[in-house]
Amino acid sequence: MDIEAIQKAYRRYARRYDLYFGALFQPGRKAVIERMGCMPGEHILEVGVGTGLSLPLYPSRVHVTGIDISAEMLERARARKERAGLDGTIELRVMDAEHLEFADNSFDKVVAMYVASVVPHPVRLVSEMRRVCKPGGEFFIVNHFHSANLLVGGVESMLAPLSRLLGFRPDFPLDRFVEETGLEVVASQPVNLFGYWTLLRARNNKEALPRIGAGEGARLRGVPLGGLEAGKVASKG
Repeated sequence: MDIEAIQKAYRRYARRYDLYFGALFQPGRKAVIERMGCMPGEHILEVGVGTGLSLPLYPSRVHVTGIDISAEMLERARARKERAGLDGTIELRVMDAEHLEFADNSFDKVVAMYVASVVPHPVRLVSEMRRVCKPGGEFFIVNHFHSANLLVGGVESMLAPLSRLLGFRPDFPLDRFVEETGLEVVASQPVNLFGYWTLLRARNNKEALPRIGAGEGARLRGVPLGGLEAGKVASKG
């Protein structure tokens, strides 16, 4: 996976994304925002906001910034925002999730819905989420992970070579994702049809990173260490 492949895939999806994935993924979107417990005045970052299907679900009096790498998807999000009469507390920007253009500690909560298996480098994604989120803040991640079911998992592995065409990695492993990103997961639950997707709630443990060993800290910040570790990171893209 690379940025060009992602942009190309979602340029194709943009026009019919709501038809294909709107109703299918909406229970997961609702579950995320319910679990977030947004409070008035909080600043929320939604990474990979897509066509903005989640935007009407946020409570009023919270500040939501939605970013997406696809200008075509974001164009539809802006149209949805206008149709819904959503006020100025929602901002939409074209941006690379692995290179966020925000200062450290800018957000109370960061949410990434159906993004982790799309970006080229998931470790960098979480590293950037950690950076822009306040210490002790929370991450909410919804994603499909490689199925433990032998039949389903086998199909996902067979589809893996088509990742560039699909626009995501169908064989994305949960345990490896959590291990390599250093996520401090406090809760998880299945969501959407047949519980095929997983909602992770994690605490922003950035204040613990200086107490981690030098090599481990670099890995959690998304810095390839060379050799085997670099191979691990590269293999995720």
